[in-house]
Amino acid sequence: MTEPDRLLADCRARLGFDLLANTWNAVVIYALADGPRRPHQLRAEIGGISAKVLNETLHRLRDYALVERRVDARSPRRVEYALTGLGTTLLEPITALGRWSAEYGAAFAAAQGWDSEPSGDGDGGTRRDAEKDARVTGDG
Repeated sequence: MTEPDRLLADCRARLGFDLLANTWNAVVIYALADGPRRPHQLRAEIGGISAKVLNETLHRLRDYALVERRVDARSPRRVEYALTGLGTTLLEPITALGRWSAEYGAAFAAAQGWDSEPSGDGDGGTRRDAEKDARVTGDG
């Protein structure tokens, strides 16, 4: 691929950026890193995501072949979501972005005029976000 080709709208390199442009895609993929989860488990682990948005995100990730839906037909019916092999390949770049955010997030926030400290009020992050950040970067 030549240098100008990497900027074309149909360039394959842009697929990953487009995928991660949706706020919840990377979050849900990362939440599934440790294995299959039921929807209520995902909502509890992620925090701040509605059932509707989680459902839409899981559906989109299934369409992308990054997540699979598993149904246990026993009563009561149990539905779980898990990463596919292709979905697992995104964990490394998502983790790298998490490390970058942990290292440079305060400087980035300051440059934007944002409060870089988690406030706990839903605007600037929460303690849960800080704990999750530590897990992504390997510091927790």
